Amino acid sequence: MSKHERWNTLLELLAASGKLEVEEAATALDVSAATIRRDLDELAEQQLLIRTRGGAVAHGVSYELPLRYKSTRHAAEKRRIAEAAADLIAPGEVVGLNGGTTTTEVARALALRFASGRADTAGTTGPAPSGPALTVVTNALNIAGELAVRPQIKIVTTGGVARPQTYELVGPLTVGVLTEVVLDVVVLGVDGVDPGLGVMAHQEDEASISRLFAERASRVVVVTDSSKMGRRAFARICGLDRIDLLVTDTGIDAETVAELTEAGVKVLTV
Repeated sequence: MSKHERWNTLLELLAASGKLEVEEAATALDVSAATIRRDLDELAEQQLLIRTRGGAVAHGVSYELPLRYKSTRHAAEKRRIAEAAADLIAPGEVVGLNGGTTTTEVARALALRFASGRADTAGTTGPAPSGPALTVVTNALNIAGELAVRPQIKIVTTGGVARPQTYELVGPLTVGVLTEVVLDVVVLGVDGVDPGLGVMAHQEDEASISRLFAERASRVVVVTDSSKMGRRAFARICGLDRIDLLVTDTGIDAETVAELTEAGVKVLTV
């Protein structure tokens, strides 16, 4: 196991329980306690955890892994979800994307789907040949960076203050841009889905921007792997009544599907 893989696993264990003991981690990763101590020391230097006697604890109750460490979790499921979500987008539409690992995969799938400038245009009223095949509005710096080199896709970034964990722009400047645009569809990544509370994010500033994305869109699509089902996060984005479709993997249980369907949310599993 490489150092990156060890760090990713340690951070996942810490996110799950909020604390970690050296001996426990050494057993789980099948490495020496000395290796775990070095790893924890280096992660603490990056301010990804707080070192304690005999282990480490998370920074706070609403612990959030940086995007670069979350990208390897449920990677295959996220790619399938992203491809299914990209297939829902018609040429010429204006699409909103918030930040996150799954929406980043959606952006990549859209880039491939619209690589020729126009995709699946038969029977549709798309843009003029000289216009963009797609317009993407995003508050995520990494998504904007990946799509900016695609001349067939028009990129609109929101402005705002960047959050280092997720590369998302938040704050009044972000709000100012979003209130001036109209979206055909928004694809939202979330940190939790609860049949009673709706969809949630770890951070209140990101949740408020995602809520505004939903308010500006005619259709709201939530993309998330099944591990987020039944999970709660600190800040509520919106209720299920605002969501048109949830795209997830086949790991979702039948009871949850029934609850979401009863709430009026269509569920697509891939």
